[in-house]
Amino acid sequence: MSIFLPYEKMWDMPLGGTSTDKQIPHWFGNLAFCVVGGITKLLFRYKVIGRDKLREFKDKTGVVVVCNHTSFLDVAFIYLAGRPSQWVRLIGRDSLFDNAKGLVGQILSRVGAIPIKRDSADRVAIKRASKALKNKELIGILPEGTRRYKGSKTPELHSGAAFIAKMGGSVPILPMTVRNAELVKQKGERFHFPKIYIEYGDPILLDDFDFLPKEDRLEGCTWYAMRECFAMFEQIAAEDVDMVELFPKTKDYSAIFAEHPIPKHTSKEIVESLDRETE
Repeated sequence: MSIFLPYEKMWDMPLGGTSTDKQIPHWFGNLAFCVVGGITKLLFRYKVIGRDKLREFKDKTGVVVVCNHTSFLDVAFIYLAGRPSQWVRLIGRDSLFDNAKGLVGQILSRVGAIPIKRDSADRVAIKRASKALKNKELIGILPEGTRRYKGSKTPELHSGAAFIAKMGGSVPILPMTVRNAELVKQKGERFHFPKIYIEYGDPILLDDFDFLPKEDRLEGCTWYAMRECFAMFEQIAAEDVDMVELFPKTKDYSAIFAEHPIPKHTSKEIVESLDRETE
């Protein structure tokens, strides 16, 4: 049982999926799930809604899981919601991996996280993520990049989630959200312990956006996925989410999708379609 492994080695190793190559050792991830999962279950009594939408894809296809970002706890719940039978490999900014003299890097790498350089087309990170997706693993992405309402940075939406899904073999994108985690610690207030809800939406397929101009397809797909995330977060209809307020610097696709509704899919339907293709 290895206590320390080189970061780069773990970033390139599979975690879950169907590869027969040597995987990142599971013992630390299992231990983290038991300890962190137990503590968060006790403190926040968290509940996962629609987890079957994720489970349907197990060992059938890679999936890009996207989530809005309002709390430092989001990443923990994205990870916990997939366990114990699935591993969500989160993509995080590379600077996190050097914290605490590299200890944070060991922890993140042990649970499958992959570093990416912020505000750049990090080809190495994209290659690692797409390789994992082709191995039918799960990749988790927070397209906002940083926590909403923290700091002075205006939220921006990039097409990275859809691009990685495309590079991984045009795999499904699965929207999700974490509700009430933003209430745990607000500025100037003590810690609170609300009940936290994690919810999965319906999967999205890249091919459904082919009607858009080529230069808008990936951004439009990511925009649509994030609107689904915020609809679950705010518990309103997707059409009622004010994406202009949320992402003032990003093109507004509301009128386009109102005129050209995106087909709804279920995870089971997509998996059955994949099974037919392989028969």
